[in-house]
Amino acid sequence: MTVSRTAGSDRRRGEGDRAQLDQLLEDDPADLYENAPCGYLSTLPDGTIVKVNQTLCSWLGRPAERVLRTRLRDLLSVGGQVFHDTHLAPLLRMQGAVREVALDVVRDDGSVLPCLVNAVELRDPEGRPVLVRATLFEATARRRYEREILTAHRAAELSEARSRTLQQVVVQLAGATSVADVAGVVVQQARSALRSRGAALLLVVPGPAGSDGDADGVVRRSELVVARSDGLPAALLDQLATAADGRIALELAEGLRVVVPDERLHGRRPELAAALESAELQALVVVPVSADTRRLGVLLLGQGSSGADDLIDLDEPRDGVLSDGDVDLLWTLGRQAGQALERARLHEETTRQAARSAFLLHAARQMAAAAGVGETVDRLSELAVPRLADVCMLDLVTQHGARRVLARHGDPARQHLVDDLLEWAPPARELPFPARRALAEGRTQWFSAPDDAWLVSVVRDPRELAGVRALELASIVSVPLVAEGRSLGVLTLSADRRRGAFTAADVEVVEQLAHQVSLVLAKAQRYELESRTSHTLQATLLPPHPPAVPGMTVAVRYLAATSGVEIGGDFYDVATLPGDHVAIAVGDVVGHDITAAATMGQLRSVYRALLVEAPAPSAVIDRLQASWPLLGLQRMATALFATLDLPTGLLHVASAGHPPPLLIVDGRAEYLPVAPSRMLGAPPAPAVEWSGVVPPGATLLLYTDGLVESRTSDLDTGLARLQVAAERWAAVGADELCDRLLAELAGAHRADDIALLALTRDA
Repeated sequence: MTVSRTAGSDRRRGEGDRAQLDQLLEDDPADLYENAPCGYLSTLPDGTIVKVNQTLCSWLGRPAERVLRTRLRDLLSVGGQVFHDTHLAPLLRMQGAVREVALDVVRDDGSVLPCLVNAVELRDPEGRPVLVRATLFEATARRRYEREILTAHRAAELSEARSRTLQQVVVQLAGATSVADVAGVVVQQARSALRSRGAALLLVVPGPAGSDGDADGVVRRSELVVARSDGLPAALLDQLATAADGRIALELAEGLRVVVPDERLHGRRPELAAALESAELQALVVVPVSADTRRLGVLLLGQGSSGADDLIDLDEPRDGVLSDGDVDLLWTLGRQAGQALERARLHEETTRQAARSAFLLHAARQMAAAAGVGETVDRLSELAVPRLADVCMLDLVTQHGARRVLARHGDPARQHLVDDLLEWAPPARELPFPARRALAEGRTQWFSAPDDAWLVSVVRDPRELAGVRALELASIVSVPLVAEGRSLGVLTLSADRRRGAFTAADVEVVEQLAHQVSLVLAKAQRYELESRTSHTLQATLLPPHPPAVPGMTVAVRYLAATSGVEIGGDFYDVATLPGDHVAIAVGDVVGHDITAAATMGQLRSVYRALLVEAPAPSAVIDRLQASWPLLGLQRMATALFATLDLPTGLLHVASAGHPPPLLIVDGRAEYLPVAPSRMLGAPPAPAVEWSGVVPPGATLLLYTDGLVESRTSDLDTGLARLQVAAERWAAVGADELCDRLLAELAGAHRADDIALLALTRDA
């Protein structure tokens, strides 16, 4: 019984629900119109509302009486009214219908209700508009969804734009090889990508070193220097650099920030705030430029009024409106710029180092080729100015005190300024302060920024001070010249304000150049000492002009080598013997130095002593070979000894490893077949003597190997050239013959001495 009652109850409930649904479906159409889930209205062709449902009136918050007889455009927002007049009404007139037009309806309380409008225009048989029926659907949720879609799309576009910006910046920075190139890329790309009103890159650089004479040039503080600016006024940049003066590290440590000319900035930095307002900037974005942990500078971006398309919105910068993406982009730009700056600086330093190394190599070659102190000084002046410095001065220490040997300005038009200071230079006065201190302390003196107060403290005379001031010096380096444990002098280089102060790398180059100069000067001074000694030896050891020999014309020549000391081991001798005989000798001691010259003098003296007994030429060689150890001579020598019987022309010749004599007879020149024995000083061996006759009118040539040997040809080639030249000038006298042969065979540069004898037997 219970089951039956439950089934009956369910059946009766279902029949009741169906009856209620049938009743709702058969409701009055007017109720459906008034309470529809959308707004309905009808307007006349001019837009006057003549019918409206209750749903739309409740949305508007107005009764139907206040809605009727108004126009549809009056219900819309200002933007909606413009769209209605320019698009909706013309499209409805042309097409007869519009679908899903987004319009904002203004409620009675002033709030806005987003709607989608569908409308159709009813026309009479003649096509004239009669009535417009419109449906309004609330679109608040849909509009919110569309805004979210647009926001997401906008974010994606911004992210893509940031990626393109970074990619373009990275690509261009990869090709930048100098700090100027990097600065240009960063400033231009940052300004373009961020649509900034202006941009600038400021870099941290070491400030000037003190003028206390410290060789290490200790940096006192750093400065912010504009590397590149585009669109930002110079007055604003000056104010920023002034604001960071003395606290750059603190400023950079604050990280990315936005500077706004608000009341706080006006109170703390009124000049900076005024500069921002004068530049019509609403904000200034400050981006640190760094590499690893090193703060290299800042990138500045000046923002005016922001636009809808700006990559970074700075409408309210002081409220921190930079998005996370904006901050990431700016940080990345700063890091990329810092890394590119480090690469560019490394490249520039490598290039400068290569240039410095090339300069020092060139300087070493130039200095090594200098033959004396004077030439060394000339080459130094050509190397130092104006390439390294504007002013070069060289003071040398001599046995009579310091002496200024060089004072040169790189600009010939300003040379007179340097010349005017010679009155206060040694030997007229003592060394000036920088050079005097460098010489006394034996270390480099570097004055990076000598101001006027420092000049007044170190310059001794008012007129000298005026001359120094006229040079407008920005930096001075004095380096002592030391070699072989001796102080040779001081090299002083100065740069004027047009060039700027020397850097630590410049000072290092000057020191290396001074080291090269020291070595070359020490060598040149030794050369000049040996040269003076050689002149004395030459005047003492060489025989005087041969005596007059009856029945014979004698001509002799001696030419010193053009490299090394001006004397060597070559010698010659002509002596008359009893019985109308003449003794002739020519020889060459191995080597080209003072020792060779001294050996030559001993050998000639011993030879003259042997002539007392009038030995045969071969006997002279044998006796010299036997006595060589007793004489204590350290060098070997080649020599040719001969005796000539003037009445008969009988000639006896013996050679100790020396080139053969050349006999010129009737225009023909032939080498005498003298077989050479071993050189003097070599293990003894019997000398071989050749005998023959010198006809009347014939000329006998004796010479040393400097005439026939050179670095470019061997002995045989030189002998052949001598034979050809002798035949060419066979008809001239002995003196002229010597001159012609030397002019043709010796040349201007000689590696060895030359001794030449021409003996012509009278006809």
